[in-house]
Amino acid sequence: MGIHQYIKSLSNLETLVRAPGIFKYQKHSVAEHSFKVTQIAQFLGDVEENKGNKVNWQTLYEKALNHDYNERFIGDIKTPVKYATPKLRSMLADVEDSLSESFVNTEIPSEFRSAYRRRLSEGKDDTLEGKILSVADKIDLLYESFGEIQKGNPEATYEEIYKESLSTIVKFKELASVQYFLHEVLPDLLREKFTDQAKLGKITQQIIK
Repeated sequence: MGIHQYIKSLSNLETLVRAPGIFKYQKHSVAEHSFKVTQIAQFLGDVEENKGNKVNWQTLYEKALNHDYNERFIGDIKTPVKYATPKLRSMLADVEDSLSESFVNTEIPSEFRSAYRRRLSEGKDDTLEGKILSVADKIDLLYESFGEIQKGNPEATYEEIYKESLSTIVKFKELASVQYFLHEVLPDLLREKFTDQAKLGKITQQIIK
């Protein structure tokens, strides 16, 4: 027992491929996703602070960096499956919580357990930091799907992922950081050159409106 097992387990996140079972030109691991979400959350936090909102940076970094750690226990389950029914989502969350608690009790030294229970718990909540995490997570997913669309991936799934990601982001439109993303960042993304550029632009406007 010891923190060694936790550090060793981080390598498992490098081998967990996101969106399994779907053809992709560029693979993304859970470890890469966690890093990108943390970077995006950091910027969103900057926007919020520039607008006069107080950000708890320790909480934000902990939430963002650890938000998918528990996927090392059950893998990255496809979003349509994970959210197929509230009951299934609840069951999967219970499994993650149980395995996470067992891991903390078995591998984390007692003096650090409370910190790791906090870090490995569900981070998407009603706090500003939890909302930023929800948005940052979907921004990275939106960029992953856009990357495949831009490369001409024929899988229709990526258009659906783009729609779902943007629709979720818009649900947090009361945040200053979301307004910044929608009005300053997203237009730059849509100005990139790719096939069906006009189509994706139309879909984006329909969702934003």
